[in-house]
Amino acid sequence: MTQDQTTGPDAAAETSVPWRPSRTVAVVLAGGTGTRLGLGIPKQLLKIAGKPIIEHTLAVFEAAPEIDEIIVLMATGHVDDARQIVEKAGLRKVTKVIEGGDTRNATTRIALDAVGPADCNILFHDAVRPLLSGRIVRECVNALWTYDAVDVAIPSADTIIQVDDNDCITDIPVRSRLRRGQTPQAFRSPTIREAYRIAEDDPDFAATDDCGVVLRYLPGTPIKVIDGSDENIKVTHPVDVHLADKLFQLAAAQAPRLTDHRSYSEELTGRTIVVFGGSYGIGHELTELARRYGAQVFPFSRSSTGTHVERAADVEAALTTAFEATGRIDHVVVTAGILEKGALAEMDEETMDRLLQVNFVGPVTIARQALPYLQQTKGQLLLYTSSSYTRGRARYALYSATKAALVNLTQALADEWADVGVRVNCINPERTATPMRTRAFGEEPEHTLLAAEAVAQSSLDVLISDLTGQVIDVRRAPGDGPTPTVPAQSGPDQVEAPASAASAN
Repeated sequence: MTQDQTTGPDAAAETSVPWRPSRTVAVVLAGGTGTRLGLGIPKQLLKIAGKPIIEHTLAVFEAAPEIDEIIVLMATGHVDDARQIVEKAGLRKVTKVIEGGDTRNATTRIALDAVGPADCNILFHDAVRPLLSGRIVRECVNALWTYDAVDVAIPSADTIIQVDDNDCITDIPVRSRLRRGQTPQAFRSPTIREAYRIAEDDPDFAATDDCGVVLRYLPGTPIKVIDGSDENIKVTHPVDVHLADKLFQLAAAQAPRLTDHRSYSEELTGRTIVVFGGSYGIGHELTELARRYGAQVFPFSRSSTGTHVERAADVEAALTTAFEATGRIDHVVVTAGILEKGALAEMDEETMDRLLQVNFVGPVTIARQALPYLQQTKGQLLLYTSSSYTRGRARYALYSATKAALVNLTQALADEWADVGVRVNCINPERTATPMRTRAFGEEPEHTLLAAEAVAQSSLDVLISDLTGQVIDVRRAPGDGPTPTVPAQSGPDQVEAPASAASAN
C-alpha cells in the first residue's frame, strides 16, 4: 500500500496524494426482512445449499485475502441469530454484528460509525448476494488504489424502456451504455463519509445505493465500474431462492491440494478409513493411495468380502470390524455403485430393484450406520455421483435418478449433521476408466477418460479438507492427453483436483 494515488472529488487533477488505508473492511448489509419472499424470518437466514444465505456471503469475505475485517449490519430482532451463525462457522474476520437502520442509507451511516474514523477501504455488500466471487472482491479492492468509488455491474441483456405514468414508452436508451448494478460497492472512507455529510443538509435526500449518494453529492468524483457476474444474483423473490440453490448445486467446489508426501502422511497417519466398494476402480485406488500415506483402510465389497451395501447387517458388520481393529472410524467412503442402462419400460424388475438398492438404498443405509462412529471423530462421509445427475438421459433414467438423489442426500445430511460436527461431501468425476464403465461401454480411447487414480487423489484431498455439503468436480484439464496416474513414489500434486461413475461394488 505504497502507491501514490489521487483522492477525493478531484481524482483527475494533476496533484497526487498518497492513499494509505489502514485496513479493508467488508460491511455486509443484512437488514432485509424477506417480505417479498413471504417468509417469517429475514431472507438472509434462509438456508440454501445447507447453510444460511448470510453464512455463504460471509464465507466469501472470510476467504478473501484482501479483506481484513467484516462488520455485519443485521435486521432488528435477529442480531443474536447472526452472531450464532458467525460463531458456529468460525468466521474470525467478523468483529461486529450490530443492528441496522430502518433504510439502506440509515444502515450505511451506522456502518460508517462502526468502522471508525481511520482512513480505510470499505466494501458494502448485500447479504443476500451469496454467490459473490473472490475475483470481484479482489478487483474492487485493487481499483481503490486509483479511484475513490467503485461499483460492480453487468451488461443488460434486455432492452430497457422508460415509461410515463400511464405505462407508455417515452424512451428506449441505447442498451450498449446500460448496466445492471450489483454489489459490493467500494469506497475510500473519506469519500463516502463526505458524501453522506453533504447529504445530511438535503431535506429531499433519497438514494437507493451508496454510489448514488456519491454521484449526487460529489459529482466530480469518478466512479469506476468493474465487471460483475451473472451468478452474483440478489435473492429477492421466490424464484431467486430456487435459482441460487441450483447455482450452488452446480458450482464446482475445490479441495485444497497439499504440497508434499509428508503433509499427506501427517494428515492421514493414524486415521481409519472404511471404503465400501473397495475392490475395483476408484475405491481400490483410494484404498491403496491412503495406505501409502499411513491411513488404516478397510475395503469392503460384494465380490471380496461378501458385503452388500444395501443390507444393514452387512454394513454394521463391516463398520464393527474396522472399529474393533483400530478404535476409531474417521472417514466412510461409498464408491459402490452399478450402471444398468436401457429403456425403463423394457427393464425387468430384478434389474430395477438391484440398481435402486445398490445406488441409493446402500448409501442411505451406510449413512445411518456410520453416523455414531463419525460423531466420535468429527469425521466425514464421502459419496459419489455422476455428471448425469444434472439432467436425466434416455436409457439411463434410474441411474441418473439415483445419482441426483445422492447429491440431494449429501446436501441434506451436511445440514442435518452440522451440529454434531460430521461433514458430508460428494465427488463428481467425469467419465472415468473403471471396470464398471468398461463392462457397460467396452474399450474406449484412454485419452478420453479420467484415470481412477486421479479421482482417488482428489477424494483424499476432500477427506482432509473442511468442506461439507459440496459437490466436487474432478475433470481432466482441457487439451490434456491421457490422464497421468499417481505412482507409488510420485508427488500428490500431479493431478488436477476436484464429483461420477463410481467403481463397481
